[in-house]
Amino acid sequence: MSCWETIIDYGLRSQGIGERLLPRSDFTLCQQFTLIGSGMIWNIYFGFFALVSGFFLATAVALGKAARNPLIRKPSEWFIFVFRGSPLFIQFFFAYFLFLSLKGVYPIFSPLTSAWAGALVVLFLNTAAYSGEIFYGALQSIPKGDTEAADAYGLSGWTRFRRVIWPTMLRLAWPAYTNEAIFLFHATTLVFFSGFPALQQRGDALYYANYFADKTFNPFIPYPILAGYFILLTLVVIGVFGLVNKRLNRHLPQEARKRLKVRPQIIR
Repeated sequence: MSCWETIIDYGLRSQGIGERLLPRSDFTLCQQFTLIGSGMIWNIYFGFFALVSGFFLATAVALGKAARNPLIRKPSEWFIFVFRGSPLFIQFFFAYFLFLSLKGVYPIFSPLTSAWAGALVVLFLNTAAYSGEIFYGALQSIPKGDTEAADAYGLSGWTRFRRVIWPTMLRLAWPAYTNEAIFLFHATTLVFFSGFPALQQRGDALYYANYFADKTFNPFIPYPILAGYFILLTLVVIGVFGLVNKRLNRHLPQEARKRLKVRPQIIR
């Protein structure tokens, strides 16, 4: 079998398209690159949709934590505390069995026992908690002069938030939020190693890398391939977030613009 035939057979296997059976022997580099790359589709799916949806909840949670009303502030504080204070692996584990229990009583919860929905909910809540704390810190760091200028121009309410508070919050939070986005994509590798099963061996990139490592007793080929894929994905995230960072800082003088610096050593 040529490498091109392998790509056709296994390129979309993680989505249930193509060859149903995994290779059992005589593993080639092409098979490992193809199947691990196929699994990356799941990692990108989980990371992208959790990040996009979590962004809006994180903004709401940050505003809630900054509110003076304790009925709004306390739920936001506890939400952040619970999801930041417990390991993500444990969150996956308990969420799966919670959804499984609810499925037995309310069949409407049946989709949540599958990774595509249930794991996405967990990642969405988890990244919203971490991002909410980042945004809250940025809210507290907004220069007083910015809000005073908004008051001087007669801006108030939603207009004041949309044109002054929110853009400034994002500008201050964006470097830390970029690190959170990178971590989120890395955290997607925990999905199929927690409570959520990989149906018909349709797992993510780490699932297939672990499969090849177990079958060949050689982890020094599949895991570096996996690392290479995630390095490429990280570079894409840095590039996209860097463009947004430039957009957020476009009003500043060139010498005052901070370049986006990713610091893996302080990610979470």
